[in-house]
Amino acid sequence: MQPQDNFSVPRRALDVEDYIDIVRRHRSWIFGPTFAALVIAVVTAYLWPDTYVSQATIKVVPQQLPENFVQSTVNQQISDRINAMAQSILSRSTLTTIVQTYGLYPRERSRLPIEDVVEKMRKDITLGSVVSMGAMGNASGRPGTTAFQIQFAYENRNLAQKVVDNLASRFIDSNARERSAIGFGTQQFLKDQWDQSKRELDAIETRLATFRQQNLGHLPDERESNLGQLSALQARMGTINNSLSRVNQEKLLLETQLRIYKDQLKGLKEPSAEQAAALAKADRSGTDWDGEVRTLENQLIVLRERYKDTHPDVLRAQSLLNAAKRSRDQAAKQVLDDTKKQQDEQAKKPENAPVRSTNAAYVREVRDLDSSIKQVTGQIAAKELESQEYQRELKDADNRMKKIQAAVETIPLGEKQYSELQRDRDLAKAKFNEDSLKLGKSAAGQEMENRKQGETLEILDAASLPQTPTEPKRPILIALGTGLGLLIGIGFAGARELKDTSLKNLKDVRAYTQLAVLGSIPLLENDLVVRRRRRLAWLAWSVACVAGLAIMSGSVVYYYATKA
Repeated sequence: MQPQDNFSVPRRALDVEDYIDIVRRHRSWIFGPTFAALVIAVVTAYLWPDTYVSQATIKVVPQQLPENFVQSTVNQQISDRINAMAQSILSRSTLTTIVQTYGLYPRERSRLPIEDVVEKMRKDITLGSVVSMGAMGNASGRPGTTAFQIQFAYENRNLAQKVVDNLASRFIDSNARERSAIGFGTQQFLKDQWDQSKRELDAIETRLATFRQQNLGHLPDERESNLGQLSALQARMGTINNSLSRVNQEKLLLETQLRIYKDQLKGLKEPSAEQAAALAKADRSGTDWDGEVRTLENQLIVLRERYKDTHPDVLRAQSLLNAAKRSRDQAAKQVLDDTKKQQDEQAKKPENAPVRSTNAAYVREVRDLDSSIKQVTGQIAAKELESQEYQRELKDADNRMKKIQAAVETIPLGEKQYSELQRDRDLAKAKFNEDSLKLGKSAAGQEMENRKQGETLEILDAASLPQTPTEPKRPILIALGTGLGLLIGIGFAGARELKDTSLKNLKDVRAYTQLAVLGSIPLLENDLVVRRRRRLAWLAWSVACVAGLAIMSGSVVYYYATKA
């Protein structure tokens, strides 16, 4: 028979009994790696430092004042501002300060540069997104409350809590500083804009005032006032002309009355004895009815020149004149009766009785006429002065009308320049008012920020003190390590089994030789050698188990000792 290549002979299919035999033959290669992996997993799990995660929740308190009353100077979204603050708070300088303050990462600082330590700390810090508390599933948050979380993972839970408290306070302080800085910067910018607008408005107002001063009375917006002044002056001139006409008429009447008085004075003669007696009687009566009648007649003439005959003043003067005439007639009749009675009495007296002279009554009448003439002359002089005053006012009004008419005629010459100045003034004033409004709103917003009534950050949930570590997951780690060792052992056993091509049992003999088996002879070995090999195997396994248990126990004891 030709020898067969063992590698070219196909292996027979294995059954459960074959697998049990394989495990029994290679049990050391299977359980050895499994036990070693178990020891390594336990040591690793308990020598791996615990990692505690402390967490704090910061809520966003919205603006407390209505936005339609006070507008905030900060228009950036809260999420963007928190991200910007995170860039500053998680910077190298800030984290370095925190590491040195709390003595974090002592092992890493002893063997790594500070930049690497800071980078490790930055990875251990987790900053959550700004979301609604309902989305975060936090039972302490109210519906609609906007908040975000800060987490820090570290092996010391107390230090983790302190670091989270520090970071939360930094976020709150940074938010207040940034909002105040933004408000101050906005207000300063708007103040500069307002100052610039005010300077421009003042400059334009100065140019406009200079133009108005140089063209006083010739401005386009004075057209209506000038026309109104012209109308007022025309009405005034009409009134002055009427007054002047009235004064001239009164002056003419006074001159006529003066001529009458002068004619009466020229025609005055020395009265007879009877007339003298009557005049004396009239003088004794104490009333000059002729003078009163003349005065009332003159007044009636003047009133009729100004008013109609139905006017109340004319009617009253006419009634007074009629009453004065009746009184005068009665007085004259009484004087004639007295004179006749006196003549009768004188006829009865002796012829050589003295007769009183009547020259005194004549002198008195002359004196009254002179007084009336002087009075009328003074009135004429007063009317002359009044007429001159009216003529002067009429001349002044005429001169003012000429000036105003000249100003109205020259208005179109500077209308374009004046319109441009007014347009520039209106634009500058509108810009100034707009800047004033913005500055006022900015000042109100800044005052709101100073009073902490704007959008602020507050601690909703203080930094927690973790009770159980989040890493490592020791049962999972040990189970995974043991399973990995078992897989390695099974791999070793499989590899050895594939490499071993010997016949292990009768099934292999029948399968590979195709011969009938008549009998089998067991392997004969020296009992001493067998016992020695077994003892060595048990010794090795005992030592390995004891050593492994000691190592695992030591790691567990070390963990709890250092944790305490």
